[in-house]
Amino acid sequence: MQHDKVLILDFGSQYTQLIARRVRELNIYSEIHPFNKPPKNVDDYKAVILSGSPMSVRSEDAFHPDLSEIRGKKPMLAVCYGAQYLAHFSGGEVAESNTREYGRANLSFVEEDAFFKNITVGSQVWMSHSDTIKNLPTNGKLLASTHDVKNAAFKIEGESTYAIQFHPEVYHSKDGKQLLENFLVAIANVNPDWTPNAFVQETVDDLQEKLGDDKVVLGLSGGVDSSVAAMLLHKAIGKNLYCIFVNNGLLRKNEFTEVLEQYKGMGLNVKGVDASARFLDALAGLSDPEKKRKAIGNAFIEVFDQEANLIEDVKWLAQGTIYPDVIESVSATGGPSATIKSHHNVGGLPDYMKLKIVEPLRALFKDEVRRVGASMGMDKDLLGRHPFPGPGLAIRILGDITAEKVQILQDVDAVFINGLRDAGLYDKVWQAGAILLPVNSVGVMGDERTYEKCVALRAVESTDGMTADWVNLPYEFLQKTSNDIINKVKGVNRVVYDISSKPPATIEWE
Repeated sequence: MQHDKVLILDFGSQYTQLIARRVRELNIYSEIHPFNKPPKNVDDYKAVILSGSPMSVRSEDAFHPDLSEIRGKKPMLAVCYGAQYLAHFSGGEVAESNTREYGRANLSFVEEDAFFKNITVGSQVWMSHSDTIKNLPTNGKLLASTHDVKNAAFKIEGESTYAIQFHPEVYHSKDGKQLLENFLVAIANVNPDWTPNAFVQETVDDLQEKLGDDKVVLGLSGGVDSSVAAMLLHKAIGKNLYCIFVNNGLLRKNEFTEVLEQYKGMGLNVKGVDASARFLDALAGLSDPEKKRKAIGNAFIEVFDQEANLIEDVKWLAQGTIYPDVIESVSATGGPSATIKSHHNVGGLPDYMKLKIVEPLRALFKDEVRRVGASMGMDKDLLGRHPFPGPGLAIRILGDITAEKVQILQDVDAVFINGLRDAGLYDKVWQAGAILLPVNSVGVMGDERTYEKCVALRAVESTDGMTADWVNLPYEFLQKTSNDIINKVKGVNRVVYDISSKPPATIEWE
């Protein structure tokens, strides 16, 4: 089935991925391409959205997109930088604003137009720009204003071209989703038929055609992405999918046996490999975070390759790559968005093993992966699992790794995570974990003086991990958790709570 597609041209805005996700929430398929590397055939797309940018259109280095195949030929929505670009280079005027227009604002004027259907005066929008449109472009018609921004929205008469100086993709724009729906469905006539069920059926069909009777090997992590990828492949090729779940000794407490048990009920062909000792040996004496990551990666490749070689005639390596990874790899090779961090499930493995790659999830965002999993009837506890770093607890133990430190952190982590579940807080948190600090502190337990370990607890809320805020967990919960950890985990006498947001901090400590 052919879906209507929306093209998003990226000018480097931190919100570009959010635009794509908001469009997907309308059951409309969207793709992000750097403005200077658009797809060859724009005719494949029903509508186009221009993203914002940290750049100024008044700068000598301003990004200049080639819109000759788009403007006037396809419905187009220009957001922030895109709106200012349309004005500045099409007969209007953009000037530096007297005050930086950033944060919440409310519409003070709204013209009656299909673009603003069901959106009224007073609707809250989110601004983020230091320039402002002083004069509209040729044939521009004003559609909306805020108290401080007269030309907050306009359209070009005679074209299906609309422009806004605010960000509808950001949650703070209360009617942002409605605005996108008005533009895409009512004005551009895009068919909203991109659903999880449709994705599953089409992906299974594509996988069957691509893989035939070939054997596929997949490294399971117990996380959402690899598990959903496994289920899609299982639906497509059944027993020809071979899953390998490696215990690197750095998983959460009892996770190896619990996850294997969970996979049994899914009908997957899974082999569990306990390589804990091998990984701990490889990490002996290493304190530098990058050296630890590399040692874990190399050990994983050796174990995985050894196990994969036991499967006769395997042709494909499956990976749980998702769309943000794809966008970042494109941006890193010349697109305008700065890459924060790339993630690959099995770094370096493809070249090492000479296998062809299959990535069933490469078109999906994380929240879509969960919805696809739910549509296949997967366990909601598995789909709701917090992200967990590939190197596991190794990057939550600051300094060198020993079996004793791993056990201490596993016990602390178990108290914290189980406590979140028992208190009904687990699903309110995007990611949580404990960090073992390379610090001993003085304490008093009973009548004795102690000199033991300090642990930090970390809980954040986020949508994609690129930015995150610390979670304001109830004091009563933190008090109980601290008491439980100190009383139940031998070797720990102090608990602290990390209240740093990302940026400037990162979610993990290493």
